[in-house]
Amino acid sequence: WAMYAIPAVPIAYMLYVKRVRYLRISVACEEALPERGRETLKTAIDVAIMLGIIGGTATSLGLGVPLLSAFITELTGVPDSNTIKLIVLAVWTLLFGASAYRGLKKGIKVLADINMVLAGLATVFILLAGPTLFILSISVNSVGQLFHNFWNMSLWMDPIDKSGFPESWTVFYWAWWFAFGAFIGLFFGRISRGRTIRQLVLGVICWGSLGTCSFLAIAGGYSVYLESSGTFPVTQVLADQGMFVLAAKILTTLPSGKIVLAAFIVLSIVFYATTLDSAAYVLASVCSKNLRNDQEPPKVSRIIWAVALAVLTAGLIITEGLDAVKTSTVVSAVPLLPIFLLMCVSLVRWLNKDFGSHKPSKELALDEDT
Repeated sequence: WAMYAIPAVPIAYMLYVKRVRYLRISVACEEALPERGRETLKTAIDVAIMLGIIGGTATSLGLGVPLLSAFITELTGVPDSNTIKLIVLAVWTLLFGASAYRGLKKGIKVLADINMVLAGLATVFILLAGPTLFILSISVNSVGQLFHNFWNMSLWMDPIDKSGFPESWTVFYWAWWFAFGAFIGLFFGRISRGRTIRQLVLGVICWGSLGTCSFLAIAGGYSVYLESSGTFPVTQVLADQGMFVLAAKILTTLPSGKIVLAAFIVLSIVFYATTLDSAAYVLASVCSKNLRNDQEPPKVSRIIWAVALAVLTAGLIITEGLDAVKTSTVVSAVPLLPIFLLMCVSLVRWLNKDFGSHKPSKELALDEDT
């Protein structure tokens, strides 16, 4: 979430303080770019951002479709197959395509609100229906372990044993988050009018982290309880059948397991639709020439991107090429690191120009009327 806050602030400042007329993410880097060849560099930045978004979104769909397919198989008993996965993808495309078509407020915002409520209810249910005291205890313990081992885990590359864990987890996920950073930063920037920079940063990091950590602590704590108590062989199922099947089977161990699994199917559909319609929306925005910052991208462009992302994922499912895409996500995310640094430099220079050493009596709000 800290990675998402980095581009969100310069983009919001660009939109509502500098009042940039056209919506291009590269403009947030403008102050850090040399005068000579600036437009060419801005075009290259926009292309790099697009590739990062496509790589990150394709990976999300590539991981999300098998997960939802495993849920459906566990619920209905229908054997998992590429046909089931493609049907899931088609339904997703219709849902997030329709949401992206309706726009930011009528489509994406509605899905996001539904997703937040469903996720909250699901998390609370697992906490109350499962071993509540054990989950709370291991969650507190895990926070202590996190602070104790943070730097070791973050910088551990396993050069001796070469287990492959850092490459499959730490490096991959950090790259995945960077790939998503630009479009989530634009999303937060667009909805941050009237907020101060402090409110934007704390809102993204604190609320986002709170939601993520709460779900991981509760769901993960319940899984650890199943394994440690001998109630369910978590590690054995993981080794034999994989993560997607494991997630489905763990949900069925809860009270009214089939109903819970059905609820998580709905949650998964809405969750991924919220992410992917945002991606289609931002890709359409980046590709729209001279799109004003108060305009939404053309509806046709949103639909085209929604379908394009679905077709790309369908190819990955059929060819089983997800591993290659995960690698490409890491590669496509590398250019975004210097781009984010350029955004930071640009923001600091804007602030110095606008305020210098002057300390305003009131907080600066990200509002064009301020």
